[in-house]
Amino acid sequence: MALFFEPPLASSLDENFFVYSLAGVLAGAVLMMGYQRWKYTVYKIKLAERADEILNEANRQAESMKSQIVLEAKEEALEIKSKGETEIADARRSQLAREEKLDRRSEQLDVQEADLRKHQRGLENAQQRLDSGLKMLSSKREELNKLEEQQKRLLEAISGLTRSEAKEELLSALKEELEHERGKVLLKQKKEINEAAKEQSRQMLLTAMQRYSSAFTADSTTSTVDVPTDDMKGRIIGREGRNIRAFEKATGIDVIIDDTPGVVIVSGFDPVRREIARRSLTSLIADGRIHPSKIEEVVEETRREINELIMQKGREAADEVNVPGLHDRVIELLGRLYFRTSYSQNVLRHSIEVAFLSGMIAEMLGMNGDVARRCGLLHDIGKAADHELEGGHPKIGADILRRNGESAEVVHAAFGHHDEIVIEHPYTVIVATADACSASRPGARRESLERYIKRMEELEAIAQRFDGVREAYAISAGRELRVIVDSTSTNDEQAAVICHEIAKAFERELMYPGEIKVTVLRESSFTEIAK
Repeated sequence: MALFFEPPLASSLDENFFVYSLAGVLAGAVLMMGYQRWKYTVYKIKLAERADEILNEANRQAESMKSQIVLEAKEEALEIKSKGETEIADARRSQLAREEKLDRRSEQLDVQEADLRKHQRGLENAQQRLDSGLKMLSSKREELNKLEEQQKRLLEAISGLTRSEAKEELLSALKEELEHERGKVLLKQKKEINEAAKEQSRQMLLTAMQRYSSAFTADSTTSTVDVPTDDMKGRIIGREGRNIRAFEKATGIDVIIDDTPGVVIVSGFDPVRREIARRSLTSLIADGRIHPSKIEEVVEETRREINELIMQKGREAADEVNVPGLHDRVIELLGRLYFRTSYSQNVLRHSIEVAFLSGMIAEMLGMNGDVARRCGLLHDIGKAADHELEGGHPKIGADILRRNGESAEVVHAAFGHHDEIVIEHPYTVIVATADACSASRPGARRESLERYIKRMEELEAIAQRFDGVREAYAISAGRELRVIVDSTSTNDEQAAVICHEIAKAFERELMYPGEIKVTVLRESSFTEIAK
């Protein structure tokens, strides 16, 4: 039995071992899975803690950045507020200054209005005196006609002649007497009318000049540039003269370097080019780097600055005189007058002064002051281009204004303000008068001593050519000529003729700005104006 059951016992042992091994494997697998789950749980917990730490750190940094941004925003807001308060304060001060300026201007306008009323009353009184003089002249003419009729009737009754025969005999007998009487009446009436008209025009001109009483300084365009040392002259010339040739080519102006210490001369007929050359050379000397490429760069930059300055000066002049709507070409030419002088008088300031005077005279005559100011401002516009075009500056200016759409009054004023054509518009006479006032006022222009003496001698020599003239004296800087005639060889009528002929000789033979008053002295004085 025992031998029979031995094999089954061994088989039972193998099955138990297999079962135990399988249980051990399963238990190990379960343990391994539990261990992996535990390890995964621990790793997950650590990840969660790390995420919390990162989130907390991010929150702390966000809070810090938030505080910093808020602080910077507050500082910027304070700065903006401070700047705004400063600008408001500046604006308030500017507003107060403008209000004070307006108050002062209002006071000045009140004073000027009072003066204008006073002068208006003076003009009315002068007009009344002129009207009474004309009435007196008419009355005298009527008396003369009545006397002539009485003489005719008396001659007819005495002589028994017909009316035509008596008329011929009367005219023949009284020819010399009537000629003498007519000359005396004409001289007297001409003197009275001239005095009345002269007084009225003098009051108008004085009123206009008093209202526009601007300070005037003689101006001249310099053509010299100071250099610090003689070595700088050599640097301006450059090696074999390349620098000075490059400068003259870029500017169109001649540079004269001589033995005069510390001075270089720029010479040219165009005042704008001359100013560009002067400023460019001054900049090059200050910079110290002088070579052809630098010269071209500085000259081009200076040319742009001068062009901007020209437009600025033109617009400022138009705004000052209150002349709107000018073409850009006209504004440019107006600005170029800033660099042009006439007898050392700046032409742009002269044009502005003529504009103001023309406007005031036109308003006192009941005409359009705006048109007169426009005519006065643009009357010398041709001087800005007279070196580029042929002809005198009146014709050049008239052509330019016509091409740029100016009115007929403005064009004619530019063409005829020197009395070279037949006057067609009253504004031309006003501009010519204002131009003469501006040019002839004391200190406005100056000339060389040699030219001054020559002009005085010419005036006296022309007067000495006439028969009966004993002495002639030019006074008031050539604005007046006093002539003394021989009282034994000339009478009053001949003296008046001599005065007239001398004035006409001045107009034919001389060129001069403004007017020359000729006064002939005998037993009576006679005055003519050479225009």
